[in-house]
Amino acid sequence: MSIFSSFDVNASGMTAQRYRMDVISENVANAQTTRTADGTPYRRKVVTFEQRGERAADFSHVFSRANDAYRGQGVKVSRVSEDTWTDMVMAYDPSHPDADENGYVTYPNVNIVTEMTNLIDASRAFEANATAFNASKSIAVKGLEMGQ
Repeated sequence: MSIFSSFDVNASGMTAQRYRMDVISENVANAQTTRTADGTPYRRKVVTFEQRGERAADFSHVFSRANDAYRGQGVKVSRVSEDTWTDMVMAYDPSHPDADENGYVTYPNVNIVTEMTNLIDASRAFEANATAFNASKSIAVKGLEMGQ
């Protein structure tokens, strides 16, 4: 693994975490949205990551590569999906324009505490990648200084 590939790994981590923070921000912004363009309440979105590069097809492929040096390839966003496993919030508010015939309004399944916790997690992961990037940069600069 070259020093320059470590830049790519760290940069991909920062990009992925920044995208995750954008999706979390969207969730927070829509925490009270009871009607989207399709007429349903907003559903929380969740980001899923996976390793960049080729995927191992079977065990023999993994076993044949076991003696190869580890090459970090970084991370990428594999998909952004809607949270269908968390229940929507039902609140009694008969004066709300989106209330059903019983007076209940369906609010999004966005929990602000969960979103803020996820935002802190993504922020710390971004900071860790930035720190590792700066460490790699410092090593590269020291190597160049030694060559003078």
